[in-house]
Amino acid sequence: MANDNVSAQELLLDVKVAEASRLYKLYLKQEKKILGGLAVGVFLIVWELVGNIFQWINPMFMSSPSLIYKAAVQLFASGEIYHDLYVSGIEFLGGYFLAVAVAIPFGIMVGWYKRMSYIFDPFINAMNATPRVALLPLVIIWLGIGILSKVGIIFLGAVFSILINTRDGVKTTPVSLLNCARSFGASEWMVFKAVVLPSTIPFMLTGLRLAVGRALVGVLVGELYAATAGIGFMITVAGATFQTDKVFVGVLIFALSGMIGMELLTQLERKFDKWRPQVGPAE
Repeated sequence: MANDNVSAQELLLDVKVAEASRLYKLYLKQEKKILGGLAVGVFLIVWELVGNIFQWINPMFMSSPSLIYKAAVQLFASGEIYHDLYVSGIEFLGGYFLAVAVAIPFGIMVGWYKRMSYIFDPFINAMNATPRVALLPLVIIWLGIGILSKVGIIFLGAVFSILINTRDGVKTTPVSLLNCARSFGASEWMVFKAVVLPSTIPFMLTGLRLAVGRALVGVLVGELYAATAGIGFMITVAGATFQTDKVFVGVLIFALSGMIGMELLTQLERKFDKWRPQVGPAE
């Protein structure tokens, strides 16, 4: 009965959309972008009014969009920021791709072999529950204050998201598919390649997407704690000298990098979403 009501409501909605004007149809198709853009626009206007035009808040403590834009233009025009971008980029790529190289094969192994899961799951779950920031002093003791320590903390931040999602992707492969493949006399390698790997790819991509944010947190934390270059170091220096505009420029660089990276991986994840096994109740 409930399903009939839902279907009727969807039918009425489709009829209303079909009868709507061309402008309203365009709005419905782009509703998410339009409402999101309006929300961001209103926020920026209010922020500009409060922080710069009326100066209800001291710009030293809050800044404003126009002042942040001017600071960004100045940083890029002078070339002052390029070295920091290079250092942070190298740290991010080194830690992230090292995490990918370790987490995917290890996650597959732990998910595929039960005894490996029994041995390593307690350590994986314990490390995943431990704030990686707490390990930063140890990482610096072991790897020094150079780039290696930043790569190490980024690796620790990203690796468990990828590992756990990969492991769970292997474990959630439907047993019926595995039994069907084995009934045809396929070897374990053929079963894995033909059945397990395709259904695990969407989970891997989810882990890669989540790991982007955690890796960027690792970049920021590592450079705030002990660094001589990088966007996080720039934020630290700017904050200590009350250059609020430059602080926001650094924060926006991290935010935009994360948004772009996660959006690209989200689009890729959607392409493989049909490969994700359906584990819900059969209808």
